Amino acid sequence: MTVVPPASPAPAAPSGDRDARFFGQPWALAHVFGVEMWERFSFYGMQGILLIYLYYSVSDGGLGVEEGVASGIVGAYGGAVYLSTILGAWIADRLLGAERVLFGSAIVIMAGHIALAVLPGFVGVGVGLVLVAIGSGGLKATATSVVGTLYGPDDTRRDGGFSLFYLGINLGAFAGPLLTGVLQSTLGFHWGFGLAAVGMALGLVQYSFGRRQLPAAARAVPNPLPRERYPLMAGIAAAGIVLIVVLVLVGVIRADNLALIVIVVVIAAALAYFAVILSSRRVDAEERSRVWGFVPLFLTSVAFWSLYQQQFTVLTVYSDKRLNRDLFGWEMPVSWVNSINPIFIIVLSGVFAAVWTKLGARQPATPVKFGVAAIVMGAAFLLFLPFAGGGENSTPLWAIIGILFVFTVAELLLSPVGLSVTTKLAPEAFHTQMVALFFLSVALGTAIAGQLATLYDPENEVPYFCVLGLIAIGVGVLLLLFVRPVLTLMRGVR
Repeated sequence: MTVVPPASPAPAAPSGDRDARFFGQPWALAHVFGVEMWERFSFYGMQGILLIYLYYSVSDGGLGVEEGVASGIVGAYGGAVYLSTILGAWIADRLLGAERVLFGSAIVIMAGHIALAVLPGFVGVGVGLVLVAIGSGGLKATATSVVGTLYGPDDTRRDGGFSLFYLGINLGAFAGPLLTGVLQSTLGFHWGFGLAAVGMALGLVQYSFGRRQLPAAARAVPNPLPRERYPLMAGIAAAGIVLIVVLVLVGVIRADNLALIVIVVVIAAALAYFAVILSSRRVDAEERSRVWGFVPLFLTSVAFWSLYQQQFTVLTVYSDKRLNRDLFGWEMPVSWVNSINPIFIIVLSGVFAAVWTKLGARQPATPVKFGVAAIVMGAAFLLFLPFAGGGENSTPLWAIIGILFVFTVAELLLSPVGLSVTTKLAPEAFHTQMVALFFLSVALGTAIAGQLATLYDPENEVPYFCVLGLIAIGVGVLLLLFVRPVLTLMRGVR
């Protein structure tokens, strides 16, 4: 059987159980930390101005899209980013290995931001968002997988390391909206998109110098595709592209139904993925039980992200119209609200990392963290209720800061922990693709966030925030009630 050979092994980094040169974590973590930081700078910098670019009038530099449709497009795009982790993970597991896919994805992302910056109107939006979605999906799944290769199975620093990795993500997420927002409000939207491209270029340069110091396991192809199956896979890919083009041309896929289409596609993909992994002969009984244990975590994650990702849909509209953004006589850009959450993550991720590291084996089990995260996220939505129904600029900035603090606490209980537990529950033959499954939960939640945003009515906000908040709290309570059977399925993984 002919397979794609792995790259010549690079000098291996010291094993995770001995190396502690990067704030108590393996030094190789610094290289992935850096490229992810710059990717998040470009991603959130662009996303911070994307929605208002779509619905601002042409005279204000935007495209004049109706607000509900614009929110659906942003939600669908966000869902597509996480949906495309399937493609990146499959290529990593079957063809190239996680590290090479990570590097190539960064190049695609930069090309997407360049397209948004230099191509006019809807052409730039279409080409740019497709490239950024594909590239970001490939980078997300593989970066997480590469971090997982730095730790042994019993290394209690793993959750702490993922929290530190999350800090790098949010350093970029903090700076991106601030700088692109300034350029957008002073020079125009395309200057903001151009800065996002520069940020990704800096990330590529930094990573190019450090990528060979990653362990050889990061380049391994765990389940190589036989070369004789290459034509079949190429044919399937070509047919898929043709199908999408045809559906767009005949009007089945439209701007006003993108979020709903992504929801359907993600649900189908998730069901197919679970079926493939659970039925694979390369998965033994213990691994299969762990995958079943992942299912309730997956569903809770969907509920969480369907609220959390409304930062980029409902909260953006809310900040543009409801929020008092006056700072001593100067109106701050709308996109700056997207930098509040990363500030809290920068401050709190180190605290969470230290707590999990200090507690070691005594820390709460992952299902407990997930359940509490959903409850806290639901409570964050209920905190909008005292300000519901206010007029223009009626919500004080401190209120949004407080609400986003609660968002952050919920996020740190679920997101880095979810990345970590996924690498621990993953079957050996589906390591990166299992990470893609976690991102499918984010994809589904993000697309649902876009669809829910079309239901948001500024004239009747109480039902919206109240119902969604209570549903999230109910999901969290339900998971807490079933912690013990979930842990039984997870077979020793906590």
